[in-house]
Amino acid sequence: MSKNAAGARTGSEQALALYQELRGSTGESVDDVARRLDLTEAERERCHAELVTLGLITASPGPDPAVPTVVDPDIALLRLLQHERERLENRLAETSRAHTTLETLAGPFLRAGMQPGSEVEVEIVEDPARIQRELADLTNVVRSSVHSMLTGSVRREEMSLELARDRDRVARGVRVQAMYSHRVGQVPEMAQHLAERTALGVEVRLSAVVPMNMVLADENFALLPTDPHDPESAAILARGPGLVRSYRALYDYCWHAATPYGHEEPAERGGDGLSEQQRAALRMLASGIKDEQVARNLGVSLRTVSRLISEVMQELDAASRFEAGVKAARLGLLDGEAYEAPTT
Repeated sequence: MSKNAAGARTGSEQALALYQELRGSTGESVDDVARRLDLTEAERERCHAELVTLGLITASPGPDPAVPTVVDPDIALLRLLQHERERLENRLAETSRAHTTLETLAGPFLRAGMQPGSEVEVEIVEDPARIQRELADLTNVVRSSVHSMLTGSVRREEMSLELARDRDRVARGVRVQAMYSHRVGQVPEMAQHLAERTALGVEVRLSAVVPMNMVLADENFALLPTDPHDPESAAILARGPGLVRSYRALYDYCWHAATPYGHEEPAERGGDGLSEQQRAALRMLASGIKDEQVARNLGVSLRTVSRLISEVMQELDAASRFEAGVKAARLGLLDGEAYEAPTT
């Protein structure tokens, strides 16, 4: 490959060019190949970091650590998918443990709230109007901080009210943190609302996992649903630092795993338009199943499998099957159990 051809490449194309040259060379370091491709030092470092992240090159166990070990794309993809699966399983396990802890604590704290003189007060509130009054009163009494997480979008009629509360709280020096799911941030109307909240001084973050609706204040007030999986369920209204600290620990865990609004990575294209048949073919190929077996499993011809994969690559804007697999992993299209071929 000529230097001019390599120099015309940008972004991931440069990393691909570097990878292809490393595969075709023997005993050369990344620096040597990068110089041959006329890459700048910044481009070399970025390409090297991208290839390491994708698992396409690793540190060499040989005598010269500058010469990397080049990994075949199929092996790198399987390792990447395994890593993504383990990361998702760990995240879900952490969330499950947090839910279990809350459920375990609920009974004792509910009893404590009924005991005279207890520092914990717990009440089940079923009236939506009462919940709104509590949130409105909170604006007037909060002194230091308000932390909220929301699994869905804010109702249009409530957006202006929320902004008014933000102005009042921030003006009084109250720290306001708000967390939403990534998908909420992709709704144009909500994106505008989050931008307005951020401009007022609210700290906004987006997360892949938002376990429940929750509002905390001053480590002395908590409002959350009785059923985390049903936002419309009756609310738990809790007062007292003993219980609220437990909820705050869950909130802090989710907050630190979230991304500040406006700094999230651009969403990769594709995935929404895939049919179930295309998704099934993608999962089987990512599991290492050959085209012929995919055709048998789907009950279609080999030609149809080739067409399905071409459509998947087009939907994901991928130039190769390997790139399609990487993008599918990043988009969460391969989350869940890996495909296993039926036994005969």
